[in-house]
Amino acid sequence: MIFIVDELYEDSGNLNFIKNNKITEVYLKWNKMYLLSRKENYEESDVTLLQESINEWTKLFIELFKEHSKSELQFPKLHSWVFHICSSIREFGTISGYTTETYESLHKDYVKKPYKLTNKKEIEKQIMKIVTIITESSLKEIPKTPIALKYSKKLYEFCIQNAEIYIQTRMNDPDLEKEMKLGFEKFLECLDVYLEIYYQNLSEHEKIDMIFHIYGGMTLKFGSIMRVTNKFHKKPIFNNIAVEMNADEIFEYTSDNGVCFAQVLLITEIIMNYEEPMHLALVQWYDFTSSVNPYLYECPLLEKTNIFNLIEIEAINDIIHSIPRFINNNEFLVNKFLF
Repeated sequence: MIFIVDELYEDSGNLNFIKNNKITEVYLKWNKMYLLSRKENYEESDVTLLQESINEWTKLFIELFKEHSKSELQFPKLHSWVFHICSSIREFGTISGYTTETYESLHKDYVKKPYKLTNKKEIEKQIMKIVTIITESSLKEIPKTPIALKYSKKLYEFCIQNAEIYIQTRMNDPDLEKEMKLGFEKFLECLDVYLEIYYQNLSEHEKIDMIFHIYGGMTLKFGSIMRVTNKFHKKPIFNNIAVEMNADEIFEYTSDNGVCFAQVLLITEIIMNYEEPMHLALVQWYDFTSSVNPYLYECPLLEKTNIFNLIEIEAINDIIHSIPRFINNNEFLVNKFLF
């Protein structure tokens, strides 16, 4: 929500007008408070920190909205949250064990979802049967195996000998999204940097016999699916990613605790004779808009650069949620508040 209200409207001098920066501040405090409230285990210091966070959020919330409420925010839930939730945690433990949120979630998993699987005849019997199957399945220990690098649909294939002609053909395709066109445009340049062999003569190219597979997606090492395709549910998707930097490079860049950010334009597998296949992604890097104030709302504030590279898939940490700001075409916030 904080990213929706960020710079959403212009301020006014009207009486009781709530300034935009105050709206974003109250949502920021709410996010921090909510994350603390969802902890699975609490030490006394955690409970104290939660109470402080609740007090900060409540003070600002009442300051902003009291004048707009007929009851002046005299709500039982608000009172309970401010004055009783921390004592409840001390007495009963984590709130996930006794709030309605738990039962709402269980209702979805054990009533709503099974209901959709029935044929709407003898519903109760069918739901009980489905729930029994789900419960028995959850009790079985399923051995966990590492997820290998697994590609999804192959989109294109070409070899080094006809790479320039093939890429130009793809770039002239009117149905290709601008991100993928940009990826193809930078492909040979990035390949040259990565392999340091592209500008050798043709006879050496023929000896190398290099084949490129371009894919629309891939399962990463932690199970996330990275997608780079013109059509995913009829919409283009080019994921943004977090990349773990090498220890010897970490001080060369402004990073978020050793992690840099990029948008993936192409996913490629390079097959060379006498060599193991290379699993690479062509990325366009983000950089912090400022080295002095690199964060906004405690989230990295980024801009896209004109720097492109082929990187190893295994260097990718995870998919990130990058949100463009309203006020600037080249400013993005990395969502650190995914619940």
